[in-house]
Amino acid sequence: MKRVYLPVIAALISAITFAQEKKTEVDINVNKDGGGSIWGSPWLWIIGAAVFILLLVALLRGGSSRQA
Repeated sequence: MKRVYLPVIAALISAITFAQEKKTEVDINVNKDGGGSIWGSPWLWIIGAAVFILLLVALLRGGSSRQA
């Protein structure tokens, strides 16, 4: 009986996957005229990366204690 389940389930899955032939149109519109959001500004990413690196360095150096 278990040998019958695998072909039946495989046939059902195959029928379900072939039945989904609905074609959708994807419209990707990238606004490159400079009127985008603030997240597209390169200076924002540079300042954000600099702040992140400074915080990372401060946290890593602050946790180490040197005993002489």
